[in-house]
Amino acid sequence: MILLSLNPLALLRAMPGACAQGLIWGIMALGVYITFRLLDFPDLTVDGTLATGGAVAVMLIRAGVNPWVSLIVSFAVGMLAGMITGLLHTGLGIPGILSSILTQISLYSINLNIMGKSNQAINVDQYKLVVSLRYISGDALTKFKFYGGVTLGCLILVMIMYCYFGTEQGQAIRATGCNMSMAKAQGINTNFHTVLALMISNGLVGLCGGLYAQYQGAADVNMGRGAIVIGLAAVIIGEVLFGKFCVRRKSAFAFTMISVILGAVLYYIVIAFVLWLKMPSDDMKLFSAIVVAIFLSIPYLKNKYGKKGVARQ
Repeated sequence: MILLSLNPLALLRAMPGACAQGLIWGIMALGVYITFRLLDFPDLTVDGTLATGGAVAVMLIRAGVNPWVSLIVSFAVGMLAGMITGLLHTGLGIPGILSSILTQISLYSINLNIMGKSNQAINVDQYKLVVSLRYISGDALTKFKFYGGVTLGCLILVMIMYCYFGTEQGQAIRATGCNMSMAKAQGINTNFHTVLALMISNGLVGLCGGLYAQYQGAADVNMGRGAIVIGLAAVIIGEVLFGKFCVRRKSAFAFTMISVILGAVLYYIVIAFVLWLKMPSDDMKLFSAIVVAIFLSIPYLKNKYGKKGVARQ
């Protein structure tokens, strides 16, 4: 009976919004990828940084600042949050996960002070926003500009990250995350590069927060809650589904970053499908955790039972 009551057209109407959110959150997923995969650092700062980027962008726009400039400031504020987490860890010896939690908790109060209350709104009719939910419901040209612009922006970010992590400093960050003891033996300042990686990561998360606040037309103090789960889901989904398609070793890093963004898009498509099935929206966090757990376990189970199958042969 439930299946008969479902309207396929409703699912199709939800797809543009799901893809748009996935592309925007894909920028945040890139930040999570840097700390989770490259640095091997359990950074929970992102839950607070996303809201900070959104709060700063909205308040600057309301003050008359150009929406593009507000995104630059959101990126800078995100980098500042990442620097605080890094300094707590490297300078004061606080474990990584605890230092990120301390920063995240602090950002909640900071976000309230930035906005003056729990949420602030902006109107696309009053301000010329970079992205907006209303652009999706516009004419074909408006939709094309929106998706084309966001997709191009994501590809430019991937190109910048690819070029940067190919430099000596970028390679030093990757070496720090791969083997810190060996990196120190090679004369790399691991503390500096840990802080730098956290700054870049949270800068991207802050940029995502600024874009997402413009997209939904408001910033909320709780808008970043659960962001780390979405970021991890995007990273894992991208690696599991698209990782095997990369055949050229030189372009593997760039392809992986693109797959992370595609993972975020797929995540939101799945969420839209679940909502279309009329499952309770209150259970979305539970569903997100289950999705992450499933995709995290796939590589382990594949290696475990795959080896058993080869051994039996």
